[in-house]
Amino acid sequence: MGWKDLFRSLWTKDTEMENDMFLIVGLGNPGKQYEHTRHNIGFDVMDALAEKYNISISEKKHKALCGKGVINGVKVVLAKPQTYMNLSGESVAELVNDDISLAPGNLRIRKKGSAGGHNGIKNIIAVTGTQNFLRIKVGVGEKPAGWDLADHVLGHFDTADRAEVEKAIGHAVEAAEMMITGETDAAMNRYNVKKKEE
Repeated sequence: MGWKDLFRSLWTKDTEMENDMFLIVGLGNPGKQYEHTRHNIGFDVMDALAEKYNISISEKKHKALCGKGVINGVKVVLAKPQTYMNLSGESVAELVNDDISLAPGNLRIRKKGSAGGHNGIKNIIAVTGTQNFLRIKVGVGEKPAGWDLADHVLGHFDTADRAEVEKAIGHAVEAAEMMITGETDAAMNRYNVKKKEE
């Protein structure tokens, strides 16, 4: 399995903010034309978290849309970088200082690791200088044979895949809730399981 998931939510402990505050970043591209595409699954997860916990992701700062709130008793900042995917690190670095190989509906949770071919993660590692951040990757499916990768990732899900992705967004929210309260291993055990073929 290659680490080429183009949609994931990125999680990192915000060491510059108050103790026990988490910065939760969903990657994507700004603009109406990208809404609910495969490329913006990270933004969709942020929106689901924001809705569940009544957090408004509307403050513009650090090249991102941000919102502060509390999840399971833990202070959080939810952020959606507005720099475009490949420059996500610019926003994340400012915030901190102040998967296509997965089938739709599958999650992969990691405590740290390389970018694995993901340009957004690569930029975050380059700008922040660390690979040590928690991340949740949401599978969006491999590109069909003969398709251009950009066409695939910037496209919308078909009806069946969108249904699976909606379930995955809910699972990503649940995993996030576990991870910010120190249950990353439990989240990995629960969600790092490939969906069984029906």
